[in-house]
Amino acid sequence: MSFLRIEGLAKRFGDFVAVKDFHLDVERGEFVSLLGPSGCGKTTTLQMIAGFLDPSQGRIVLDGKDITQLRPEQRGMGVVFQSYALFPHMTVEQNISFGLEMRKLSRDVVQQRIQDALALVRLHGLGARYPRELSGGQRQRVAIARALAIQPEVLLLDEPMSNLDAKLRQEMHVEMRAIQRQLGITTILVTHDQVEAMTMSDRIAVMHNGQIAQVDSPQQIYDKPSCDFASVFLGKTNRLEGQAHSRETVKIGDMVLGAPSPVDSGPVVVYLRPERIEVAPAGQGGLPGTIKTLLFLGSQWVVNVGTALGDIHISLPNARRAALHEGDEVTLNWAPDDVRVLTQQEASRG
Repeated sequence: MSFLRIEGLAKRFGDFVAVKDFHLDVERGEFVSLLGPSGCGKTTTLQMIAGFLDPSQGRIVLDGKDITQLRPEQRGMGVVFQSYALFPHMTVEQNISFGLEMRKLSRDVVQQRIQDALALVRLHGLGARYPRELSGGQRQRVAIARALAIQPEVLLLDEPMSNLDAKLRQEMHVEMRAIQRQLGITTILVTHDQVEAMTMSDRIAVMHNGQIAQVDSPQQIYDKPSCDFASVFLGKTNRLEGQAHSRETVKIGDMVLGAPSPVDSGPVVVYLRPERIEVAPAGQGGLPGTIKTLLFLGSQWVVNVGTALGDIHISLPNARRAALHEGDEVTLNWAPDDVRVLTQQEASRG
């Protein structure tokens, strides 16, 4: 049996169904992200797991024990909120010790836990400061230290990095993942940030309209999405509609493409990631087109090419190559295995 089991969870607010028929198994020590846009039900789900909201139906089982009706403090979970929720009138040490003192631990144990938590998040020596005297990244570390100091069985993270700037957010992705691996703590992260989910997670549960559209490893979801929503939400993609031409080919407009796996006859949707497309000079086979726009992003070029199939978006690494210019006639090529083909019925799931 999985360490954390969420079985048929649902939450209704009057006539509005925020979460419906939510099932998820999480193994001990696993890092799972609930990824989706605002309003998809991910935070509501986390709040039910934490015990802040009562589910309308379903149950939550932790290490074989049904905790659905337990109060938050009885569940053995640490929570880091988006706002950090630090007490402004308390020092860093006092913030971290708050949950420990509520558990009636001895003073020696509390002090040791505080020092261990500060060392873990690299804030040793800052225990006497107040939250207003810390940077955003330091305040976030205090919130993490406070959640970890109680030695929870599960760590719940509710978009804790959304208030940080892009550079600091990337640094915290690495640090948080390293801490999680060091402790081996079971972790569930709520986020709308695709990079954050892919960087930190063992598995991602992509949520849409209160349900899981797909759950799998980051690479599997990115390379082999199982529905239209997962395809277009996780990363950028070119989406083209066509018809299965045979079991091995797909026809889009007048162009016939090889399918990486057998396809049933009927309408299909074809997905092609921008970084899987190569740009060659005109007349070298493939799909002809004209460069409409070129954007330089430092590590890559973002290219928009007009073709008979519509605009195709391409991402090229900033490597030494022949210069491209807007208005150039080019040819686009890709490998058959880089194409993802779903039937219309498959695409509409989730």
